[in-house]
Amino acid sequence: MNDATLIAAVDLGSNSFRLQIARVQDGTLVPLTTLKETVRLAGGLDAAGRLSPEIQHEALSALGRFGKALAGLAPGQVRIVATNTFRIAANIDAFQPLAEAALGFPVEIVAGLEEARLIYIGAAHSLPGSRKARLIVDIGGGSTELIIGRQFQPQTMESVLVGCVSWSQRFFPDGRITEAALQAAELAARELLEPVAGQFAPEHWNNAIGTSGTSRSIADVLELNGLTQSGISRDGLDRLRQILLDAGHVDAVDLKGLRADRRPVLAGGFAIINAVFGMLGIERMAITQGALRDGVLYDLMDRRGLLDVRERTVGAFQRRYHIDVAQASRVAELAALLFRQLHDGNDDRARALSHAARLHEIGRLIAHVGYHKHAAYILQHADMQGFSRSEQARLAQLALVQRGSLAKLDGAARRQADWAEILALRLAVLFCRGRKTHWPETLRLCPQDDGFRLDIDHAWLSANPLTAFALDEETRQWQKPRFIIARTS
Repeated sequence: MNDATLIAAVDLGSNSFRLQIARVQDGTLVPLTTLKETVRLAGGLDAAGRLSPEIQHEALSALGRFGKALAGLAPGQVRIVATNTFRIAANIDAFQPLAEAALGFPVEIVAGLEEARLIYIGAAHSLPGSRKARLIVDIGGGSTELIIGRQFQPQTMESVLVGCVSWSQRFFPDGRITEAALQAAELAARELLEPVAGQFAPEHWNNAIGTSGTSRSIADVLELNGLTQSGISRDGLDRLRQILLDAGHVDAVDLKGLRADRRPVLAGGFAIINAVFGMLGIERMAITQGALRDGVLYDLMDRRGLLDVRERTVGAFQRRYHIDVAQASRVAELAALLFRQLHDGNDDRARALSHAARLHEIGRLIAHVGYHKHAAYILQHADMQGFSRSEQARLAQLALVQRGSLAKLDGAARRQADWAEILALRLAVLFCRGRKTHWPETLRLCPQDDGFRLDIDHAWLSANPLTAFALDEETRQWQKPRFIIARTS
C-alpha cells in the first residue's frame, strides 16, 4: 500500500541529478532516501547545442535508477524539476519523453526565476530564523541564481547563464589552469553579472549565503586546508587562486576536501565564485545545505496542503493586468462545472482549467481586438512563479483557443490538445459574454464516441436567441471532435 505521507523531489541539474524522498511528519520533513548521480549533462551539449547520444544514454541510465526508487509513489507525491541544460538543449523535445519514461513521472522544465524561487525556499528552511535580508548564491552547472529575501519570502531574483560545467569546458577544456585562462573566465563571468550587480549590491542585504555544489566544495577546501576559518572569504579565495595557478592543472591540485567528482569543474566554479565576490562586493559567505531539491519538497508540501504558490501567482497576475475578477470568476465557475461533467475527480486538469479561466482576459490590457492572442503570448513567456514551462504552454494554448477558429491548433498541437478543457472554457466564455451569470439550470455536457453533446433547455434557448445563435456558430467550428447541441424540453 502506498504511504501517503511520503513525498519526493528530483533535481535534474546541469552538473548532477539528485533525488530526495522524505516523510511529512507534523508539518516538517524527515529525509529518508537521498540519491545523487554526477552526470554533467551540460558537458554533453555538442556544437549545435544538442545533447549527444552518449550523454543521453548516461542520463537515462541514471534516471532509470531514480525511477526504481520512485516506484509506488503517486503522481501527487512526486515533483521533478529540470534546470538550465533542459532549458537550452536544442533536442530536448525528443529527450524529455525518454527521461519521463525512465522516471515514470513527468519532468517540469522550470524557468530560471522559478529555479531561483525554489532554491531560496530550500535555503531559507535550512537557516536560522531572521528578519534580516539575505543574499543566496547558487552556482550550478549551467547557470547561477542570485536571490535576496527575508525569512521564507524571496524578493529579488535573477538567473545568469554562467555555470561551473559550461565555464570549465569553455576556459579550461584540457584541465590546464593558466593566468590567461583564469583571468578570461573571471572577466567573462563578471561581464554577465554586471547588468544585475546593482540589484544585489551590499546595501540590499545583510549577509551572503552560498548553496549547492560549487560553494560547498570551495568552502570545504578553504576550511580543511586552513585558508579560511569558516565558509568562504575574499582572502581565502585569493590564496586558493594562487594555489590553482601554481598547480597548473586540475589533476595536479592537491588539496584536502576536494572530491573526485568536483575536480573536473573546480577551475570553472572557482572563476565564477571569484567573479561573484568581486561584482557583488562580498567579503564573506556562509554555507547552507538547503538547495533546490529541498525547495521543491517544501513547495510540494505546500501544494498538498493547499498553500499553492500558483494560486498566489494567478492572483498577482489578475491585479497586475487589471483583469475583471468578477468576470474571470464567472467563467471559471462555469468551466469547472462543465469540465466536471466530463472528467469528475481529475484535480490536476481541473486546476489548470481554473487558472486558464481566471487569466483568459489577461491580454485585454494590451488590446481588446485579438486579446486572446496577447493572452497566449503573455502566459507562454511571462515569469510565473510556481509554473513549469509545460504548464505555461498549456495555459497559453487554452487562452489562444478560447474563442474563434479551432484551426489555430494544427499539427502536434492539435494531436496533443485536451479537447474537454478547450470545450469547457469556450462554452464558459460564450455563455458569460454578456459579463453576467447567464446560463440555464439544465446544462449537461457529456462525451460521445466521436465528440461531445450539450443538452440545454429548449425554452431557455428560445428566450435567449443571441446565445442560441452563438452556440450554432460554435457547433460549426467543431469538426473533429464533433460537437452537438441537443435542445431538451
